[in-house]
Amino acid sequence: MDHFCYLDGILHAEQVSLETVAGEYGTPTYVYSASAFADGFHEFDKALAGLDHQVCYAMKANSNQAILRLLADLGSGFDAVSGGEIARAKAAGVDGARIVFSGVGKTREEMRLALEGDVRQFNVESEPELLALDEVARSMGKKATIAFRVNPDVDARTHHKISTGKSENKFGIPIARARDAYRMAATLPGIRIAGLDMHIGSQITSLEPYERSFAIAAEFLGILRSDGHEITRMDLGGGLGVAHGNEEDSVPSPAEYCSLVRRMFGKLDCEIEIEPGRRIAGNSGILLSTVLYVKKGHNRSFLVLDAAMNDLIRPAMYDAYHEIVPVRQPADEAKRFRVDIVGPVCETGDTFARGRVLPFVAANDRVAFRTAGAYGAVMASEYNTRPIAAEVLVRGDLSAAIRNRESLDTVIGRDLIPTWL
Repeated sequence: MDHFCYLDGILHAEQVSLETVAGEYGTPTYVYSASAFADGFHEFDKALAGLDHQVCYAMKANSNQAILRLLADLGSGFDAVSGGEIARAKAAGVDGARIVFSGVGKTREEMRLALEGDVRQFNVESEPELLALDEVARSMGKKATIAFRVNPDVDARTHHKISTGKSENKFGIPIARARDAYRMAATLPGIRIAGLDMHIGSQITSLEPYERSFAIAAEFLGILRSDGHEITRMDLGGGLGVAHGNEEDSVPSPAEYCSLVRRMFGKLDCEIEIEPGRRIAGNSGILLSTVLYVKKGHNRSFLVLDAAMNDLIRPAMYDAYHEIVPVRQPADEAKRFRVDIVGPVCETGDTFARGRVLPFVAANDRVAFRTAGAYGAVMASEYNTRPIAAEVLVRGDLSAAIRNRESLDTVIGRDLIPTWL
């Protein structure tokens, strides 16, 4: 169900007018639907009903504490990739037993923080990390529960910057070496082996790469058990893509993905962990912006917005597509024009779309970037000394700021000038 729809000619988030949001909170502002987040979580959780499983929301997609609290109340687990994300989840009231700690470069300080917080498991990415974790756990009188992240050398056919399962990627232990890594782990007193982890990338729009990696994982699970390891958890990662409005083919549904999981692992007597992030968060949020100018160039027109690449970097970084729609519903016969949609940052890369055809909009009109709930606010910066966009959460006819836009005084006041200057 789409929770961002036109009602009485105005785009709404659930029952809240985005014109009202813009008037109250200003722009640019991220607006999230609580119901959309809940729907996204339940799609996975219900599709795995009857299997021993844990849906661990990938916090890197959107880690606002209000979102974490919302999902925690629904029964979600969490996939964290830094000590900061663990601390953020804890601050939102999440129990450590529901946190999986992933990430390719865990520091000893982060390991200590995770062990103090009794996290569910560490997804270990390398032998040096394993030895460091053993050292830290023993120094604390603890055992760290682990799964090795194994790299299966499977091409997920996604953008090269978000591919994680090929041999050339920095993630995981090559599968040819993973058996020896498990043997090593079994000898370490600070380590308890519990699982196997395999994650091949993000924004995956076909089940075929999953099927290939799942087959490798299922076979390797059997090998590990034959070696005497007690493997009780199978962490399948996440990465299921969302439709942005420009896909030629449909993106698999969570039900289709979970049906594959059930077919491949349902009889292997292990708890299934999955880590969806984008698929839960992506279509649960929009970025609300105001048109500053409609500018005529030599042979093209530009729609200059108050949102910029510092607010939403995905188009500049990944050539990502976002559908951009007027907040005021255009008439069917409304005049359309072709424009480059740009922000005010002093970079040519601050371009959201080139040659996009839109219903005519003018200065001071509002537009919304759809599918902006994931990897939007969490990747924002203060480049060009631009305060980070506000964030608003909507449920029904209620709205509340869940991150305030900081003042320029606050932004500038973070700088420290040495006394000797």
